[in-house]
Amino acid sequence: MSDVRRHILEVAERLFYAEGYRAVGVDRLIAEADVAKATFYRHFRTKDELLVAVLDARDARFREWLAGRVEALAADPRGRPLAVFDALAERFATNDFRGCAFLNTMVEVASRSHPGHEAAQRHKQRLIDYLEGLLREAGAPGAGVLATHFMLLIDGATVTAVREGGPGAAARARSLAELLLTTARPGRRRR
Repeated sequence: MSDVRRHILEVAERLFYAEGYRAVGVDRLIAEADVAKATFYRHFRTKDELLVAVLDARDARFREWLAGRVEALAADPRGRPLAVFDALAERFATNDFRGCAFLNTMVEVASRSHPGHEAAQRHKQRLIDYLEGLLREAGAPGAGVLATHFMLLIDGATVTAVREGGPGAAARARSLAELLLTTARPGRRRR
């Protein structure tokens, strides 16, 4: 990837996350990136194409960060599904936290067929797949279904963290995830 392309992506990601995709126009992106209009369009034909590139890059970085934090927080694979929520609590406590860039994009573009929505959906599916892998390694029965439940908890905690302005929602979501794991254990009698 060229340095110019990388720079445009960094500027766009910062602006989109801080102010929203719709609020930031191409002229502003070009000015903030300090590139010529022709240079910008040589790297990105449309603002939507830029948005997808920003989301794809953010997806890769976020998943790498999450996997690294989860492994650092829980050496034992059985503790890793819940460590996801501990990692999220750390993220929710940062000064620049403005929610999930992928959920924010889905809300802004609204149409499920918009390329930005599709890129955000790919990210969410990759997270579900990651969670399923963690749950399988932890020996949780029904890992596929549990992963979708965990994703619901993560998305809900993320939105709540924005509303509340702190990491407390991650701890509450962790408690619910722990309850889900407990009730999913083999031999547990259901009433």
